[in-house]
Amino acid sequence: MLGVKQFELKVVTIYMNNYTQQLHDEIERTPEEYRGLLLRIVHSFREGVTVLPSAEDSFREGWKDVMEGNTHSIDTLWDGLDVK
Repeated sequence: MLGVKQFELKVVTIYMNNYTQQLHDEIERTPEEYRGLLLRIVHSFREGVTVLPSAEDSFREGWKDVMEGNTHSIDTLWDGLDVK
């Protein structure tokens, strides 16, 4: 018998595999001469949703904020938050 976590993992895996299968099906139905364009579209989409700044860019942006005085005192860190 599957535990709750195992069941949830199995459901998520089936759900994700369904998306993967649907993508494969769409690719198979796309005429060969358009698959290069489809690949470029998918690649651009993936880059657009997964692009994160590099550690160097993050540090540079943070340092710029510090140098411009865009900082807050640690004493005000929790101000305005309803922490219980």
